[in-house]
Amino acid sequence: MKRLIVIAGPTAVGKTAEAVRLARELGTEVVSCDSRQFYREMRIGVARPTDEELAAVRHHFIACRSVEEPYNIYDYERDAVRRIEELMATHNEVVAVGGSGLYIDALKNGVAAMPTPTEELRAEMQALPIEEKRSRLKLVDPDYYARVDLRNPVRLQRALEVYYMTGRPYSEVVAGQKPPGRPFGVEVRVLKMEPGLLRERIGRRVDAMMAEGLMEEVRGLVPWRSLPTLRTVGYRELFPVLDGETTMEQAVAAIKLNTWHYARKQMTWMRRYE
Repeated sequence: MKRLIVIAGPTAVGKTAEAVRLARELGTEVVSCDSRQFYREMRIGVARPTDEELAAVRHHFIACRSVEEPYNIYDYERDAVRRIEELMATHNEVVAVGGSGLYIDALKNGVAAMPTPTEELRAEMQALPIEEKRSRLKLVDPDYYARVDLRNPVRLQRALEVYYMTGRPYSEVVAGQKPPGRPFGVEVRVLKMEPGLLRERIGRRVDAMMAEGLMEEVRGLVPWRSLPTLRTVGYRELFPVLDGETTMEQAVAAIKLNTWHYARKQMTWMRRYE
């Protein structure tokens, strides 16, 4: 059977380098399952593969859309599975890589079909402050609360909508969905690293991003700063610097801390694949 090999793991663990190495060894191509590397305007802050890595192996779903173009996980699953099947017409293996657990799950298991909320429920959930969304989710679905990005109001709201529509926790509804059949096998390889070393690597990478020009990249993204896509670690901390609300030193420290928190959540999510 044809095989999709997914290289997963927390941010800064070395996924891109390993995916390129493996793809070259197998003579195949790489499919990104990183939810932010799709966007052309975001390069430094999302740790897009270097020009050398992109030249070494053909990549798919890198810098292929604008931040102005809506693109959700349902779109990605459809497009990525179609592309993988096309690649497997000439390759026995294809390599996928990314740290976005939901997008890895989409490739492996598909995206659960969720009920559509009523307009009244959606309006009610949208009106809730993010702190209230967090407290409600922690109460009704502690399992998903422990895994979700608590700074992402869209995901918090969707989980609450599903709960109020079905009376069941979002995590339970997702787990009960029957995975779609895939015409290829899926093997997930999780890269791990001692936490102290990983945190040091995160700090060094943030410093390297700043030296490469992350602040200038953020300046260019000001027209789209209100989009959910820009509420990403490494970007959201720097917009207040432009507003004079914080210092560069404080913002960089916040990026390092928030990236570490995100990496810990990724490690929790990836345990299901070990």
